[in-house]
Amino acid sequence: MHPEVIPFAPKTEYSRRDFVMTTLAGGFAAAVIPVSAETITTDSKGLTAGEVKIKVVDGEMPAYRAMPAGGKNLPVVLVVQEIFGVHEHIKDVCRRFAKEGYMAIAPELYARQGDVSKLKDMKEVSAVVSKVPDAQVMSDLDATLAWAAQNNGDVKKAAVTGFCWGGRITWMYAAHNPNLKAGVAWYGALVRAATPMTPTHPIDIASKLKVPVLGLYGDADSGIPNDTVGKMRDALKAAGSKSEIVLYDDTPHGFHADYRPSYRAGEANDGWKRLMVWFRKYGVA
Repeated sequence: MHPEVIPFAPKTEYSRRDFVMTTLAGGFAAAVIPVSAETITTDSKGLTAGEVKIKVVDGEMPAYRAMPAGGKNLPVVLVVQEIFGVHEHIKDVCRRFAKEGYMAIAPELYARQGDVSKLKDMKEVSAVVSKVPDAQVMSDLDATLAWAAQNNGDVKKAAVTGFCWGGRITWMYAAHNPNLKAGVAWYGALVRAATPMTPTHPIDIASKLKVPVLGLYGDADSGIPNDTVGKMRDALKAAGSKSEIVLYDDTPHGFHADYRPSYRAGEANDGWKRLMVWFRKYGVA
C-alpha cells in the first residue's frame, strides 16, 4: 500500500466512468431476505442521518452518514460494507455509532461496478465485487475522510471498521492510512491469493502496520480457516504490533449480522464493547 500518500487529499486518478449507483439502495439486500426476527433497528431520534454525496476522483459516490444532530468536531468512523453493499444493516450500524457520539459514514464502494442490493444469487454478487480494485477503495475512503473534514468531522480522531468484505478492507486501509487512530476488523479474510484487483492481503501488510487494529473472528468460520488467523497473529506478534485478534469459540462467520441466521448476540455484543474500548483507548472519542 502507499502510506506516503497524504490522507484526505486523494491523488489516484481514474478514467471518468458512469456510476452504476448514484443513490443508495433502500431496505435490505435481496440476497438476505427474509431477515431475521432478531434484526435490530436503531432510531434516528437526536441524529442527523441519511444519504450524502462524496466527491471522488472521477465523480460522486453515494454514502450514508449518521451523527448527533448539531454536532461539531466529531470523531469519525468509516463503516465499510459487507459484501452486500450499504443496505439497511450497515445504515443501522452507522446510527448505533452516532448514538455513541460519532460521525459514522458508510460509502457505497461498489458504486461504479454494480448494485448488488438487487441480486439474489451470491455468484452474481461475487462477480460484481470481484471487479472492485483495492486502489479504488483506498482512494474512495480517503475522499470520504476529506468530506468528513469539511462537514463537522474531526479527522484527527478517525477510525475504520468493517464487516466481511469490509473486514479485510479495514486491515488494508489501516495500512494505507497511518494517520488513522484505530481500526476494528470483523471477520475479514486474512490470507488469500493475489489478483489484479487485490494484489496484497492483510497477511502481507502485517509487518508494516502502524495503526492498531482489533480483529474479531469466529473459530467456526468456514470461509476463514483458523490457521490463517494463527498466521496473522504470529505475523503481528513478530512485528511488535499493538494489533490484536480475538477468536470466539464455536462462532460462525457473520456473527454480528443480526438480520441473518449467523447472528450470535453474545459474541456480537462482546465485540461491540471491545470495539468501543479499543477506539477510546487509542483516542477515537
